[in-house]
Amino acid sequence: MKQIYPYFLALFFFGAVLNAAPKPPNIIFLLADDQATISMGCYGNKDAQTPHLDQLSAKGVTFDRHYDTTAICMASRATIFTGKYEYAHGCNFTKGKLSQEDFANSYPLQLRKAGYLTAFAGKFGVELEGINVASASFDRWGGGPGQTSYNTARNSSMKAYQEKYPHSTLSYGAFGRDFIREAAEQEKPFCLSISFKAPHMPDTPDPQFDEVYKGKEFARPANFGREYAGHLSKQSKQGRQWERWFTWKYSSQYDEVMRKYHQLVYGIDQAVGMILEALKETGTAQNTVVIYTSDNGFLCGSHGYGSKVLPYEESVRVPMIIFDPRHVSAGKRLRSDALTGNIDIAPTILELAGLNPPKKIDGRSLLALLDDPGGEVHQQLSLMNCWGPVQAQCLAVVSTEWKYIYWYYGGESMSPAEELFDMKKDRLELINSAKDPRQRLVLEEMRERYDIAHGDLGKSAVRKHKVYHKLFDRELPWKVKAKLLKGG
Repeated sequence: MKQIYPYFLALFFFGAVLNAAPKPPNIIFLLADDQATISMGCYGNKDAQTPHLDQLSAKGVTFDRHYDTTAICMASRATIFTGKYEYAHGCNFTKGKLSQEDFANSYPLQLRKAGYLTAFAGKFGVELEGINVASASFDRWGGGPGQTSYNTARNSSMKAYQEKYPHSTLSYGAFGRDFIREAAEQEKPFCLSISFKAPHMPDTPDPQFDEVYKGKEFARPANFGREYAGHLSKQSKQGRQWERWFTWKYSSQYDEVMRKYHQLVYGIDQAVGMILEALKETGTAQNTVVIYTSDNGFLCGSHGYGSKVLPYEESVRVPMIIFDPRHVSAGKRLRSDALTGNIDIAPTILELAGLNPPKKIDGRSLLALLDDPGGEVHQQLSLMNCWGPVQAQCLAVVSTEWKYIYWYYGGESMSPAEELFDMKKDRLELINSAKDPRQRLVLEEMRERYDIAHGDLGKSAVRKHKVYHKLFDRELPWKVKAKLLKGG
């Protein structure tokens, strides 16, 4: 009997330890579409009303140098799902679909495989190889193909919300609220991913918020207007982002355009409030990590451009907030100036869930930055545009201190061009230092960094992106590249 007693005592304590093991956290990933940092109060815009997002920022860690490595929705979303650069997953308009293998390794499918309840609502934005719809890959589906609509009734998976929430932004908030309520009644952890259409064009904000910015005049960014574009490459002015300075009326009706833009973001803020309230209501708030970001930024008239795509700051640098209520960082209004990117979202979510990321990815978990916001996870990131007019396609590299852009195109009275910007002193990118003899050593260093990024592209590029290894080669003559573009 004396021998049996210690055995049962050990078994009791072992069971107690198992029962005391922390539950996997619930995870909510919220993604805006085309949201620039200037649209949020917590990023320094006093004109913006974003109370719930500002509260999230105050409670979590806010990232001030978070980049979307491709500033266009399909490629960026595929990168978010997989943790891979565009050239490694190959998914973008006209380039290809996301492979079944990459989708199987995406964060929502890996979490579902690990026992998470998963839900998705909003603009899915990624075309899948061999799969017509993604709905079967989630426990609850409120998503849609293509651009989706601001009219809830036109989004087939969201019609249950059309009467009470005719504008899609709040319908996604209601979807998230309802899923949280349902998931709270089950024993499984949950992962909710919501991809808002807002503030993507067409600028159709929810009319119930018309009074929020009525008559508002907005402060222009310090690099607003064509007078701040003379030092930028001819190549950057060949795509639609150049003409949209006029056609989207930044040049003539800035305040009116920005009222609609900010009103769309205000709708997101209210939907986020619905989701955060549901967490409190269900008692799940203390074990739920919330991540908020955007698939790309928006130029909004900076340097006289509209739209996105280009590797300039307003286009590629976006909001990013991580709030983990379990962590010591919670409630401390912490900010991180570390270099981070959309390649890091999938590995961050996987680590939160206690899972290992796939081996062949480019991103790294950002959880170490919650422990030390002043730390570092990347010394450099690649920024690329492989879409649209070939003249405006480029590869860039951003480090903790500088950004270097290589514009390869050399036809039509253009010559291949270099741009170099000081990210410590000149985040508005008002001075191109590539030809400044005082920055010769910096230029050489950034060229070396670029060559490393270019080499990585060569090693990992999928079939339709392999051509970019030659197009983005700084040493290859333009006449060779011109033949490649002609199919020679």
